[in-house]
Amino acid sequence: MAHSEDNGYEYRIKEGDHVVLKRGDVYKAVQIQRKKKVIFEKQWILLDNVVGHLYSTTFEVASGGSLQPKEDKETESSTDVKVAGTDNRNIVDDGKSQKLTRDDIETMKEQGLTDKEIIKQLIDNSATFSNKTGYAQDKYIKKKKKKYENTVMVLKPTCRIIAMMYHGREPGKICHLRYDTLAQMLTLANVHAGSKVLVFETCAGLVLGAIMERMGGYGSVIQMYPGDGPVRAGVECFGFPTHFHDMLHEFPICHVNALLAGTLDTGAKDPTAEEKQLRVAAVEEQNQPEAEQQEGSPEEENMVSNTSDDGGRGQEKLEKEKRQEAKAQERKVKLEEKRRKLAAAATLLEGRNADGLVIASHFHPYSVLLGLLKFLSPSRPFVVFSQYKETLIECYTKLKEQGGAINLMLTDTWLRQYQVLPDRTHPLLLMSGGGGYVLSGTTVATDHSKPAGSPPAEEPAPKRQKVKDSEG
Repeated sequence: MAHSEDNGYEYRIKEGDHVVLKRGDVYKAVQIQRKKKVIFEKQWILLDNVVGHLYSTTFEVASGGSLQPKEDKETESSTDVKVAGTDNRNIVDDGKSQKLTRDDIETMKEQGLTDKEIIKQLIDNSATFSNKTGYAQDKYIKKKKKKYENTVMVLKPTCRIIAMMYHGREPGKICHLRYDTLAQMLTLANVHAGSKVLVFETCAGLVLGAIMERMGGYGSVIQMYPGDGPVRAGVECFGFPTHFHDMLHEFPICHVNALLAGTLDTGAKDPTAEEKQLRVAAVEEQNQPEAEQQEGSPEEENMVSNTSDDGGRGQEKLEKEKRQEAKAQERKVKLEEKRRKLAAAATLLEGRNADGLVIASHFHPYSVLLGLLKFLSPSRPFVVFSQYKETLIECYTKLKEQGGAINLMLTDTWLRQYQVLPDRTHPLLLMSGGGGYVLSGTTVATDHSKPAGSPPAEEPAPKRQKVKDSEG
């Protein structure tokens, strides 16, 4: 009994959890915090009452933005229509069939009418509703429910839900990566617990979070990032426990060539970071004295005030020096932490025994792929995603020429969604046109050196042509 209660506790919403709000086809990732309102679909919502309930519970938005669990007495009273037409050929959509105006509907909302009551009023005041077929009436009611139903479902973050959230609202941030393509990438890369995976992605951390979720906190993930630092906004949406982040390492892609050549010095200071910090400190020192001079200029007329200001300025100077020392110490700690992470990631990469490679970026993948393939062990899978097939065709051709990879496949993914209802099952009219392209393969050991004792291959001697003897 205790074991079942513990399992139930894992599926209940707790304060501080990262959740995904769902209304219709719209998703939003938020964190549960007491007395903090979030805006979702142009509406302020207070999430205090969701704590303690099971995930995937549907809540109704009450007055003031508070959420109340929706009761499961969902009786389709509004759909019990007695009269239905035989066909829709005589129905003309001229916008005059509905007697209620927008102001009337807003007035009903202000009066506190529920969504069912509003839908019932819309049905009663529609001149063409009774003439529609039963299917058309169900479609009309479903459309109005989607518009006026004031409910929110709280979901547990998963790879599929986060991918659908990004693809539905901000597909450009994830290079238009669809969730079915992401699932194929995880399968082709053989991502599993206990493996060592290299990741290079510019998809807001979505691919990195999906890999960490698949590994379950066991193994190691090395994120190769461009620029000043890694982007992990998508990873935060998953709400992973602390031990998941212990297996995560980071390494700048600009140091890959130095690491391969053996010239990377992890103990050296980062000159670019120090230059930036010195510039910031110099700007602060220049700005602060100017402000002090502007404040002190009108006070120089009075000698008494000057003497008192000298003492105050002395204290301010001491406080300013203490703040600068604290900032310098903080910078020093951050630099030391950055060097420590760089050294730890370099140690993992130096073995060149990674178990998989995943690349999903808006950069051209050719140079990145050739550089990172050297860190993989033989007989290990790699996957490259791109929104455009031309870049992957170039990678495919180069890998075929230079060798080192077998089972190369360049594929595109296609997804078709169906509406499944009685007597009206058909593909949806609006769906995603393309899910991008995926290049996958397996590394092999290559040995370009020739054996010492083997003679060079010679061409066979040409056959002699028979010449007839001339008769004398």
